[in-house]
Parts: sequence; structure tokens; C-alpha cells
Amino acid sequence: MKKIYYLSTCDTCKRIMNETGTEGFDLQDIKRQHIDAASLDRLQKDHGSYEALFNKRAVKYRAEGLNEKSLSDADYRSLILDEYTFLKRPVYIIEEASFVGNSKQTIQDIKNRLGE
Repeated sequence: MKKIYYLSTCDTCKRIMNETGTEGFDLQDIKRQHIDAASLDRLQKDHGSYEALFNKRAVKYRAEGLNEKSLSDADYRSLILDEYTFLKRPVYIIEEASFVGNSKQTIQDIKNRLGE
């Protein structure tokens, strides 16, 4: 399976997808179709926690005062499922491997996995 969870209004997602290519990927715009619980749980197993999948740069993170609260992993899961902007993006699933976020290392890892 090859899938990308992205936000269509995110210039960073667009740039990364242009760099890596999208041919053969199932594309899911998380604004139109939120990530489902089973997919999120699978990512949590790959990355060790829901916090690792959580976008702390989201506007709502500070606006809702979440940055001042002590959140549990269950809280992070619930927040991501309730609000698409809390999912760190883009998320690439390439066969059994998954990659989350937009760090240079993550992008390089995606490219390496794709054989570029």
C-alpha cells in the first residue's frame, strides 16, 4: 500500500509531494476526509505515541490553550481524530513503513524508501 495523508491547502505538503512524486499513491486530503481511528492507531504503533503524530504548530494548539495543559497520549489521539489540523503532515505510508512530518530527514527517508 502507498498512501499520502496531506492537506490540500498546505504549501509544504504540495512541495514535498512534488519532490517525491505521487504516482501510485492513494491521496487523502485530511480536510475532506479525516484520518480514521484504525489508521491513526497503526501510525501510533509505528511511531511510539500519538504525541509523535501531533502537530504542535497548529493554530488551534495555542488558541485553545493546549500548550499550557499536560496532555496524555489518549488526549492527543482524541484531538487528532476530532480536528484534522492536529495531524502532523504529510504522512506517507509506503508498504510497511510510515513517515510523518516535513523535516529534511523525513523527506530524505521517504526519497530513500522510494529508491530516489
